[in-house]
Amino acid sequence: MVKIGNIELGDFPLLLAPMEDVSDPPFRAVCKQAGADMMYTEFISVEGLIRDAEKSLEKLDIFDYERPIGIQIFGAELDSMLKATDIVARENPEVLDINYGCPVKKVTCKGAGAGILLDIPKMEQLTAEIVKRTHLPVTVKTRLGWDYDTIKIIEVAKRLQGAGIQALTIHGRTRQQMYTGSANWDYIAEVKHHPDIHIPIFGNGDIDSPEKAAEYRQKYGVDGIMIGRAAIGYPWIFREIKHYLQTGEKLPAPNLEERVAVCKTHLQHSLEWKAHEKVAINEMKRHYAAYFKGLQGIKEYRARLVNAPDAESVFAILDEIAEVFAAATF
Repeated sequence: MVKIGNIELGDFPLLLAPMEDVSDPPFRAVCKQAGADMMYTEFISVEGLIRDAEKSLEKLDIFDYERPIGIQIFGAELDSMLKATDIVARENPEVLDINYGCPVKKVTCKGAGAGILLDIPKMEQLTAEIVKRTHLPVTVKTRLGWDYDTIKIIEVAKRLQGAGIQALTIHGRTRQQMYTGSANWDYIAEVKHHPDIHIPIFGNGDIDSPEKAAEYRQKYGVDGIMIGRAAIGYPWIFREIKHYLQTGEKLPAPNLEERVAVCKTHLQHSLEWKAHEKVAINEMKRHYAAYFKGLQGIKEYRARLVNAPDAESVFAILDEIAEVFAAATF
């Protein structure tokens, strides 16, 4: 049984990655329904939180049906990180997660996200102070290093464990790689199997099928995996991986009827979460292409979905898709 603090996550938990502009409550709802064991919010700027920025505060929204859930923060200044830790604790998530992995320049140039991999002692200090500050279990998500010449992930893991974190997720790329190339899980395995590491180690990067999940579990020995981009428009990946791990058999891909139904559910959650209908349907636009990827002839309907003026129109177009493509396969 894999545990973070007192939170039991099963024998091999599947985690939903914190993705900017993706991992909001509506998306998390359909991923939870599909079998995600633990999920994380979008990453939240500590500077935005302590200044009551609307966008940052909105990302704190969590719901009971999502639990267990972690709220992820990023920043580089101790005072701001501690104040944000207090704000997060009031929301009562199961976990507070620190982002030491975001590769985006506007984050790293301030020494936050993956930028802190250039200052490991500071990373350790920040983490230790946050652990002292909160009753919540603290976890970290990071990358292998800044680039291939500065990979010190074993040292990072040992220092973070010493600072008191209770689980570590490692994305198998460097900051320099961004999201290109292949994730290198050999380094993740080195951390997992190091005799001094005893906290759960989760692997992240390039898991896009049940077969690969099973292969990487066997080959690298991680305690669980975190799934990001492969879940966009395809939350079923969680149930498919679970079924494959349990039975060795692949589930059939979701048919058109199920894809339409889940897309509608996703939209409905967005309408319920957002205060304004226009905002809710705009937030959904990035998901339509992914839900119907591979469906021949869908391009015209995707364009109509993106340009639909209101939710009623979107639902009507989705019904039309279900009718027109009823016999289609993916």
